[in-house]
Amino acid sequence: MAMLKLSESLLGQPVMSLQTGQQVATTTRPIINPNNLKIEGFYCMSKLHRKEMVLLYQDIRDIIAQGFVINEAEVLAEAEDLVRLKKILDLNFEISGKQVVTLGNKRLGKVSDFATEIETMYIQKIYVSQGMIKGLAKGNLGVERNQINEITDKKIIINDPLEGGAIRANALA
Repeated sequence: MAMLKLSESLLGQPVMSLQTGQQVATTTRPIINPNNLKIEGFYCMSKLHRKEMVLLYQDIRDIIAQGFVINEAEVLAEAEDLVRLKKILDLNFEISGKQVVTLGNKRLGKVSDFATEIETMYIQKIYVSQGMIKGLAKGNLGVERNQINEITDKKIIINDPLEGGAIRANALA
């Protein structure tokens, strides 16, 4: 069974070094590839460098209750040194707050959260808040990744929820 984590449990987390047993950084925001909804890594505030650095997902040994585990602080890199990731970093893609609409152009709301499968770091589900009035009555809308049709700079286009795949989630999910 795949383990899903909500975005809030991945951000603001300590990054711990196995080499020193100390916290070396704190995660601040994810680096999301909009082409496949994979978290390629995290921006982190480095304690050693006292600036923002990048932690690539492949350098994460484990995610435990106390935070992220890495081998050593040296795996943290400066963004400009990550040539292969430059296009993704330059996009500066943010999923939270992105407008969600159906193929029929019906506005459903905005992305309020997402769940990531931590083994692969693919976002498996997005949660859409439907505004104050709609949201009080209906809660959040949970959209599985296979219901996502297209991602643009401004919005996420999903298949019509009535066609299956999108389900209602309670506001606490």
